[in-house]
Amino acid sequence: MEKGMLVLGLVAIMVVGVVVVVESSVEGEEVSYDGRSLIINGQRKLLFSASIHYPRSTPEMWGSLIGKAKEGGIDVIQTYVFWNLHEPEKGQYDFSGRDIVRFIKEIQAHGLYASLRIGPFIEAEWNYGGLPFWLHDVPGIVYRCDNEPFKVHMQNFTTKIVNMMKSENLYASQGGPIILSQIENEYEMVEHAFHEKGPPYVRWAAQMAVALQTGVPWMMCKQYDAPDPVVIIYSPLHLEGRLAINFSRHKIHLAFSSVDQHFPGPNSPNKPWLWTENWTTWYRAYGKEPETRSAQDIAFQVALFVARNGTFVNYYMYHGGTNFGRTTSAFTTTSYYDDAPLDEYGFIRLPKWGHLKQLHEAIKSCSNPILFGTQFTLSLGQQQMGYIYQRNSGECAAFLVNQDDTKSVAVIFPNSSYELGPSSVSILPDCKNVVFNTAKVNVKNNTRLVTTGKKFNESEMWQEFKDIIPTFADTSMRSKTLLEHMNTTKDMSDYLWYTFSYQHESSNSKAVLSVRSAGHVLHAFVNGASVGAFLERKALGLRRVRIHDIQNSKDLSNHRWGYQVGLLGEKLQIYMDHSSSNVQWRNFTSSNNPLTWYKVRFDAPAKNESFGLNLGSMGKGEVWINGQSIGRHWASFLTSQGSPYQTWYHVPRSFLKPKDNLLVILEEQNGSPLGISLDIISTI
Repeated sequence: MEKGMLVLGLVAIMVVGVVVVVESSVEGEEVSYDGRSLIINGQRKLLFSASIHYPRSTPEMWGSLIGKAKEGGIDVIQTYVFWNLHEPEKGQYDFSGRDIVRFIKEIQAHGLYASLRIGPFIEAEWNYGGLPFWLHDVPGIVYRCDNEPFKVHMQNFTTKIVNMMKSENLYASQGGPIILSQIENEYEMVEHAFHEKGPPYVRWAAQMAVALQTGVPWMMCKQYDAPDPVVIIYSPLHLEGRLAINFSRHKIHLAFSSVDQHFPGPNSPNKPWLWTENWTTWYRAYGKEPETRSAQDIAFQVALFVARNGTFVNYYMYHGGTNFGRTTSAFTTTSYYDDAPLDEYGFIRLPKWGHLKQLHEAIKSCSNPILFGTQFTLSLGQQQMGYIYQRNSGECAAFLVNQDDTKSVAVIFPNSSYELGPSSVSILPDCKNVVFNTAKVNVKNNTRLVTTGKKFNESEMWQEFKDIIPTFADTSMRSKTLLEHMNTTKDMSDYLWYTFSYQHESSNSKAVLSVRSAGHVLHAFVNGASVGAFLERKALGLRRVRIHDIQNSKDLSNHRWGYQVGLLGEKLQIYMDHSSSNVQWRNFTSSNNPLTWYKVRFDAPAKNESFGLNLGSMGKGEVWINGQSIGRHWASFLTSQGSPYQTWYHVPRSFLKPKDNLLVILEEQNGSPLGISLDIISTI
């Protein structure tokens, strides 16, 4: 850094951190770092990054999404690698469909960099944090600690991904777009639970990653003790309201993704400030009121982070994404981060996208002083601060910050007056003229428009198949105790039948079936008739079953139980065109039958538009179009205002054929398919 003029109120400032590991470059672009920024081919870089998850969109959408991100001032596309998507069975890899190599090449084709978060534990509201379920059955395994069975499989998968990237010359050191890789994810949050098995695992993970010789830095998200040369990434958390978290004896209070003044920063002065998860909104979940985040707040935190020495900011998520299939928790809607700068359908969200684009332009106009100048701070009031970057040449940039969230303040800098609105940053690329203020939005809003398209409101359109309710005699799996759901299903199905045969000897005809369940939903049948209760829980499986009346009470938890994994319709794959005829479909009769499959055939609209399937009339289940799952639906789960958490479900155009499309719906409750329509989604 250059020496600069002394400014009143000089304060040493360090910002939230990322841990990076550097390796020697083979060919192509050399990627390294210093205490100010990442360095690519000898040039310091100020970078804005966008999280776009390749499995949460379709290959046909990737080019458009990446192009819109680039137009919005994005330099880097960041994605996780989803282990359980690519190795669903031990040793059996599948990279078809959501081809990560194709995705990285699409990034390269648009002239952008890539950041690859391998994990392989990723969280990301993905089933088991991305870990494949078969790991559960590996003898002696303990996840994410100094445990040999886990480390063997983690190393195998990480090596597999790295070698795939190398074979396609996708690392920057080979002339490719990948400038960063990540190992593990937010481990410091749970490290204490593993006691003496935690720290050795962190060291091993870093050493294992570096030994793969990618030629680009490795990083660890929020791991303050990450060993050299790994970089620590800043990634604050948001849980309900405000959250206090201890980081190396520094307590921070965060609402959404905010920059904390007391974060200790990187664990070395030679490592840069990187921020990998600046949330643009919050993911959608059943039972959780929808949350949003304003363009002004996002811009304020980004400008504040850069003012304090940050030179890499990633937006999580930049594209809202769709949770197709059974890839995520049953409590997460298929619409992931719908209020992101690019929504679930790939439309630009205004003003968010446009306001951030202007922010990027303003900050980039300060690049030279930020990357090569000396940083000073100047107190401008009780909650007001000036951050100044100045070069020996006199080139200067300033960020004037008002952290008072209640009132505007006029500040003097250095001899001129500047009006700062509540919670705002003014950016002055020449230390004189304001080119951008984070609180002032000069972009018009747009609105999503839903136009009713093809209706499926005639009973003659539909056919139905009522899934078979097994009896105890039908089952081959038996136990004298209540089995845990996931251990039994091996994640092959959301459904597990618990069956028993019991002779109720009481003369009282009003017996009560009492079930303690840790499942999301419980459906109960007695002699084939539904008597089910609707229960929401955080875990899975039955815990206790009793039958009682006025005279008697009997605990059946240790009774002889029979089990069946999944539904018959699932086993026969009746949602697929080639196997739909495996059962006898009947004409539609009524909508009051639980565990019923419905199907209809239709022609796709001629225009190349975006579509959402309106499932507001349904209850709970899953939906397939031409054999491809567009996700679970749960329209019967209502918000406090009495409306479904999600009504429209994204149908990618690539899922549709011009003619004779097959729509199959599994309905667990008593929803009516006659209210379904395929609607056109647009913006105005």
